[in-house]
Amino acid sequence: METFTSILEFLTYWLVDQYWFPVFLIGSGIFFTIYLGFPQIKYFRHGWRILSGKYVKDDTQGETTPFQALTTALSGTVGTGNIGGVALAIFLGGPAAIFWMWVTAFFGMTTKFVEVTLAHKYREVLPDGSISGGPMYYIENGLNMKWLAVLFSVCLLMMCLGTGNMPQISSIAVIMNDTFSIPKFLTGATLAVLLWMVIIGGIKRIAQIASKLVPFMAFWYLVGSFAVIISNYENIIPSLQSIFVHVLTPAAAVGGFLGASVAAALTRGVNRGLYSNEAGQGSAPIAHASSKTEDPIEEGMVSILEPFIDTIVICTITGLVILSSGVWTEKFENRFEESSICFLSEELSDQNKEDINKLRDYIYSCSGELSLNSDLNIKSGSIVSSDLTLMHNRSVAENVKVRNLDGTLFEGMINIEKGKLNTADIYIEGSSLLIGADLTGKAFTRSVFGDYGQYIVAIGLLLFAFSTAIAWSYYGDRATVHLFGEKWVLHYRVIYVGAFFTASIIDTKIVWDIATVIGPIATVPNLIAILLLRREIKELQSKYSNY
Repeated sequence: METFTSILEFLTYWLVDQYWFPVFLIGSGIFFTIYLGFPQIKYFRHGWRILSGKYVKDDTQGETTPFQALTTALSGTVGTGNIGGVALAIFLGGPAAIFWMWVTAFFGMTTKFVEVTLAHKYREVLPDGSISGGPMYYIENGLNMKWLAVLFSVCLLMMCLGTGNMPQISSIAVIMNDTFSIPKFLTGATLAVLLWMVIIGGIKRIAQIASKLVPFMAFWYLVGSFAVIISNYENIIPSLQSIFVHVLTPAAAVGGFLGASVAAALTRGVNRGLYSNEAGQGSAPIAHASSKTEDPIEEGMVSILEPFIDTIVICTITGLVILSSGVWTEKFENRFEESSICFLSEELSDQNKEDINKLRDYIYSCSGELSLNSDLNIKSGSIVSSDLTLMHNRSVAENVKVRNLDGTLFEGMINIEKGKLNTADIYIEGSSLLIGADLTGKAFTRSVFGDYGQYIVAIGLLLFAFSTAIAWSYYGDRATVHLFGEKWVLHYRVIYVGAFFTASIIDTKIVWDIATVIGPIATVPNLIAILLLRREIKELQSKYSNY
């Protein structure tokens, strides 16, 4: 596990923490925005008209209506990225990460327009009558680059498990356990059975469920969100100011939050923006390819609405909930996950400027000269030595207790190696910053609903994340068909549901680390393809006459 964690840290450094990926992703969006004349603004209203089905004829080829295609794609994007992902962006990059999520979404509207239009144009009708489309088809048929199409499909399968599947159930299991004390394995097993019952019906059943579930879950979540924002109305303006103030200046340490660099805000904001709206990632075009629209460009116009709804509306509201409530800088009692723990061989305070500078060196990795290598004496659950610091979730932990797996206080010695806990059958709890859906859940308690607010997040996350897992199962279906043929789809679904259950019971941080690195890996081949096909999209746009 330590080796696997090291690999994830290495990939995160080169794929997420560097500037090249945000520049490539946003740069592609900027290029197409200028090249196509700001389609995200020009076609925004027309996209709503197409969504109503006004231009669909009885004999239009396809398996879903434009509305069903949009809600299926939205069910794939509106998930943990909107609840846990926004919280993670703020946790890692501070308030300014929200700004970079907006930038990613605005230019992502154009990127989505391009990739969906091309997916609709190059879609194929399979022998069983079903429609299959997506980047793998416009790469293979539009560019005649079979190898790149295969590479994308392989990456897409990894992404289906690593972003569309595992983080969803991981977040559901954690918050259902924290809110309702439901064991993680029980949540995972129950939802795995329901997931199988839905995905076995293919795109038609998935689209039918998504078209009913998405509007309901969005309404439920927005009611709770506005309750928090209105209850903390005096913090709305300061929260918005904090988003812009730290775009060009590092976020200062506040409370338990140790601060964040400009680079962290940019890279993590872009990464979470991509995870949220998937623009450029090549996944949502697979759902849109099944739509009954007369012209490929029309489905592209419908898809413009997706990043707007997902990121600019829902993610912004979540961000305001977290910032206005103030919970992102506060420490709360929680059980520590081993992968987020780091023992340091010096007593440091998050209230001292010099100490904060030292602590910042360990918020991304536990490796360094201060990493503790020692045996610690534990009496009645408390660490006897005071000449050390325990960090958890990038914050200095307080009120620390070491417990046996049955919950009783631990007595004896524990071993710390390279800053990490190296003793089995125990766990550590205490006060630290929260991460992901737990942070959002805590924010929802700061409203007129009080502690009942966390139930809104729990149920909202359950609906959001489960619908995401449903949509992503279809994306993996199409990648499997492209790589191995239709007969392998059943095998893929079994693996998909198995991974879904497994992620409900393993370490949350590892699941999120996997999701963080897989997104960029799959996005690069797709961005290369749409840039090479830029003239085709320009030609399709110039021929469209209904606008």
